[in-house]
Amino acid sequence: MAKDASFDVVSEVDFQEVDNAWQQTLKELRQRYDLKDSGAVLDYDKQKHEFSLTAPSDFIAAQVKDVLGSKLVRREVDLKAVKWSAPVPSSGGSVRLMGALVSGIDEDLIRKINKEIKAQKFSKIKTQIEGEKIRVFSPSRDELQAVIAFLKEQDYGIPLQFTNYR
Repeated sequence: MAKDASFDVVSEVDFQEVDNAWQQTLKELRQRYDLKDSGAVLDYDKQKHEFSLTAPSDFIAAQVKDVLGSKLVRREVDLKAVKWSAPVPSSGGSVRLMGALVSGIDEDLIRKINKEIKAQKFSKIKTQIEGEKIRVFSPSRDELQAVIAFLKEQDYGIPLQFTNYR
């Protein structure tokens, strides 16, 4: 009997690319005429993997988020990986937003994804939960491609990648 083919369903973020996008955003904030003296501050905590954005108004905060988003997209970091909080009024009439980077799939979502794969009744598909990833097995590579296509159609609120395809 032939060995089963498999792949892993994971949610990972390249934190070096996030750091590079943040550096580029800071550079653009210093150079753009409409944001140069606006007082907007964007900080990135590398240990906690979260952004802190302080701006004098909601409009400027949205502009800074858009600049950061464009830099992240250019560096191939999915925007679903950043979960922004609601704007909170801060001192001096400014607003503060926190953006947490999501890396890894939480336990409830893993179970939900696993259940949805099994509910599709793909023939000869086996799944196995391994920490923050799901390994999908099948003797047929076509079935694995069908599972990947199914998962790409779904929206789980986090970016999914398909790794270790063999």
